[in-house]
Amino acid sequence: MSELASDPATGPAPVRSTVVKITDVAIAAGVAPMTVSRVINTPDRVSPETTAKVRAAIDRLGYVPNLIAGGLSSRKSRMVAAIVPTIAHPMFAGLVQAFSETMREAGYQVMLSISGYGDNDDDALFRSLLGRRPDALLITGSGYSPGALEMLIEARIPVVEIWDISSRPIDMLIGFDHAKVGAEVAAFLHAKGHNRFAMLAAMDSRALARARGFTEAVAKAGGELVLQQVLPAPSTIGAGRDGLRALLPFLNEPCAVFCSSDMLAFGVLTEARVQGVPVPQHLAVCGFGNLELSEMSEPPITTVSLEGVETGRTAAAFLLRRLAGEDRRDADRVQVPFRIIDRATT
Repeated sequence: MSELASDPATGPAPVRSTVVKITDVAIAAGVAPMTVSRVINTPDRVSPETTAKVRAAIDRLGYVPNLIAGGLSSRKSRMVAAIVPTIAHPMFAGLVQAFSETMREAGYQVMLSISGYGDNDDDALFRSLLGRRPDALLITGSGYSPGALEMLIEARIPVVEIWDISSRPIDMLIGFDHAKVGAEVAAFLHAKGHNRFAMLAAMDSRALARARGFTEAVAKAGGELVLQQVLPAPSTIGAGRDGLRALLPFLNEPCAVFCSSDMLAFGVLTEARVQGVPVPQHLAVCGFGNLELSEMSEPPITTVSLEGVETGRTAAAFLLRRLAGEDRRDADRVQVPFRIIDRATT
């Protein structure tokens, strides 16, 4: 892994010097602190009008209620929280497994939350997690709402972001450039002699970034993009089969397709076999993720390899160093390497 370049022009986001207290919320809402506590813990005992005022003050001030206050003999919960978009995808499942095992060996338990791929209420998700007062947090990506990110900054706990790169990471970062992945796949397929291309991508920000890098590189090289299709997230084998059926009318000439995941690529390969499309003679296929599925497929699928499991272990190591008192913020910002594994489908 190589260090990410720093961004002196922007630098890290500022951290507030004070934490919002329950008394601050009470003053803002014009009620007693006990009323705020009741709204949080026993809302059925408070009128709807008062509850609305208190909730509005909580949202405005960014207050995070301590849902485990009084339940611990120290400030340390020995619990860390992790947010990933899905565990249905083997890549994230392996990452979570490696992260959880490493943290557990060090005496920490992992509380897992699934963020999904849709338009979710990030503020509510982060407020709920931080209310349990985790000692540290792992988050996937950087596309969260400003309010959610401000909560993370104000929580003043170790945070590691994975899977994206950012010029303004909250704290620690382990990521890679998704658009660069797409561009390198386009160059790889072009070098194989292809000049007609298709792109199948799941509807999530990272997959779409890979798609953007791919299509821009195809255009720059003078290639023809015959189809670009966005499919539901998380990606599935069935969606890949649907994608190949959509591509069939354009297969009067040889074509190379880049799939934003190995699950889609396996679906494409399966449907190509059903439809009698020769691979790779008439259709070249490249996936992303280097899942066991792609290696064990027949024929084995060309793919982009990332160290997903190693990312989980590295994220845990970063958090454990910070929890032990080491502050290596600049060193704990790395870019994950990737490589294209050339197999029988190209």
